[in-house]
Order: sequence, then C-alpha cells, then structure tokens
Amino acid sequence: MVPTPLALLLALGAAATALAEPLRFVDCGSVDGSIQEVNVSPCPTQPCLLHKGTSYSINVTFASKIESQGSKARVYGEMLHVDIPFPIPEPDGCKSGIQCPIQKGHSYSYLNKLPVKSEYPSIKLIVKWELVDDQDQMLFCWKIPVQITS
Repeated sequence: MVPTPLALLLALGAAATALAEPLRFVDCGSVDGSIQEVNVSPCPTQPCLLHKGTSYSINVTFASKIESQGSKARVYGEMLHVDIPFPIPEPDGCKSGIQCPIQKGHSYSYLNKLPVKSEYPSIKLIVKWELVDDQDQMLFCWKIPVQITS
C-alpha cells in the first residue's frame, strides 16, 4: 500500500508536534519556585538520546515564589544515586534568559545549552538540573532519564 500525500503530511505533522511536546520530568525539590514546563531540544522521545559531540537546548518555564538578586545553575549526571557534576557553558541564570533581579510571582524562561562531549561514555543516566537563588535555595530542580550515545 502506497501512502497518499495527505497521509504523509499528517504523519509529518504528528512527528513535528511530538518534537515540541514538553518533557515528562520529576521535580526533585523546587522550593522557591514552581516548574511549569521543561523542554530539551531535540528530544522527541524519552529517555532522551543525547548524541556525543552535540549540544542540546534547555528551556525551563518556572514561576518564582521569592525575590532574588541572582541565580546559579548546577547540573549533574546521576548514576547509582550519586550526583556527578556536569559542566555547562553558562551557570549564571541571569545570563540565561532570566531578567534579574528575580521577582516574586513572576514567570521566567530559563534558557541554556547542554553540551555532550565526545569523550563521555555511552551510558544511561539521570540528568539533574538545579537553579538556586542567592540564598542557595532551589528555584527549580528537575530530573529526566537520558542515554548518551555515539
């Protein structure tokens, strides 16, 4: 059976919609903020397949419950319940789409990159991403399963 052009168009539309879907994530202790949405692009399915030598866009929409002069991101690869620090190019949240000072009750779009280095091992793990305020309290913390692949 040969697919019709309309069937192909519908399939492509469904695939494009799947790419834009927010991720299912686990909130791991957002105290001073509430996460509204987490997007990792490209990551059409979970666990996210992270290809070595590629950089992924991170977009987190959250609402702040506090005032803060600044914010700092910390990223970890979690394996066997051990957090291994994962360097990111820009840990300063005020240089990552957030207009500082952060105001109570306002929503923010945090934007960053997750570079996957070629020398990383091919493994399954949990990415844990935290953003802390200037009192070192969690504005947000989320986890997603990933698989690093060649």
